[in-house]
Amino acid sequence: MEELLTYMKTLGDQSIQRTQLKHRLDLVQAFKIEEGMRVLEIGCGQGDTTVALANAVGETGFVKAVDIASREYGAPITLGEATDFIKASPLGNRVSFIFEADILKMNIEGKYDVAVLSHSLWYFQDPALLLSYFRKLKHIAKRICIAEWDLEWSMKEQLAHFYAANILAIYADQFDDEGNIQNLFHKEQLKEIMKEAGWKLLDTKIVDASFLQDGKWEIDFAKSIREKFKNSSIKINTLVQSNYSMLEKATSHGEQSLNSVVLIAI
Repeated sequence: MEELLTYMKTLGDQSIQRTQLKHRLDLVQAFKIEEGMRVLEIGCGQGDTTVALANAVGETGFVKAVDIASREYGAPITLGEATDFIKASPLGNRVSFIFEADILKMNIEGKYDVAVLSHSLWYFQDPALLLSYFRKLKHIAKRICIAEWDLEWSMKEQLAHFYAANILAIYADQFDDEGNIQNLFHKEQLKEIMKEAGWKLLDTKIVDASFLQDGKWEIDFAKSIREKFKNSSIKINTLVQSNYSMLEKATSHGEQSLNSVVLIAI
């Protein structure tokens, strides 16, 4: 853990990055990534999961990390700054980052052992686009491993994150927001899309993510945009205000993150 943290660009206190990296290491363990594997990661962002993947594949493995965003995206550290730091680390020779890239338009050479989508599925604008990705990946990778927030909360302390996620999904639709929540895919819907794309589900796992900071971040953001719904239609405003009422009540129990669900298919 401590060594891998030195390969990642941070500002000030490393506690946030340490917490995020711990979860990525847990996910990669759940994915059963082995030494020597060739991995294609979709939606790599600043490389949090990429570092865990590169560590798992070892010196004989390789990770191609792709993101549709530009190198300038992100704050206070941009994607370019974060990934350049990783490239300059001892992991650099086993990782390749490609930005402003849509795999639907890319000619990806060679076969990969695993395709990974780690907490990037809720970014997709609609199920049809996600289906297209899954179909393309079926021709590229032998196995697919995905991780996303599990909407089936397991503790009352996670309820606030659940309601905040619902509010942010409505916000994205109403205001054309390009935030990190566009669609709240339930794991059963994800399974159906994977099946339609030709994947055969092998395993479903729940990985503890309650300790992550994401739930608090999304709760705070949801609270900050409440006034923006005032001019929405009556039905939308009623729905949103109901969610806010439940959010406020739920925060009295705590503000822990939802868990992650992991789906593995061939």
